[in-house]
Amino acid sequence: MGKEHLREPVAAPPTPDEIRQRAEEGWMLTAIEWEREADVMSGDAGCLKEEIPFGLRVAEDCVHLEENPVEKEVLALILEMIVADQPLSEIAAGLNREGYRTRLETEWTQIAVFNMLPRLIEAAPQIFSSEEWRLRRSEIKTRLAEIQV
Repeated sequence: MGKEHLREPVAAPPTPDEIRQRAEEGWMLTAIEWEREADVMSGDAGCLKEEIPFGLRVAEDCVHLEENPVEKEVLALILEMIVADQPLSEIAAGLNREGYRTRLETEWTQIAVFNMLPRLIEAAPQIFSSEEWRLRRSEIKTRLAEIQV
């Protein structure tokens, strides 16, 4: 048995009696949506603001996204260190040693690396299928073998 949803525009908040009546009919209040007039002069009205995924940037045509080489390298380094089973704190320290900074130009922390994990999940298939990663993978295997000896 599926759920039934009902959305009603309102002119005023529902009264306790209206809520009680709906509850007696089997309805459960699950959300309240708020709305107000937007300040059109602020320049934000109707403007979507969405963060560009790490590893990408706006292309010169201002229509498409393209790879950001530095950020793509950071993603690849993080993946490489995850494959090498390094803790997030060491990954952050390694990025900082190499001179990489976050988009806010701050040093990497283990929290900042942790926050990159969803993006890594999105970007990993593309990175793992690249020729560059095939070369890196053999280097990683060699380094891991040296560490384990």
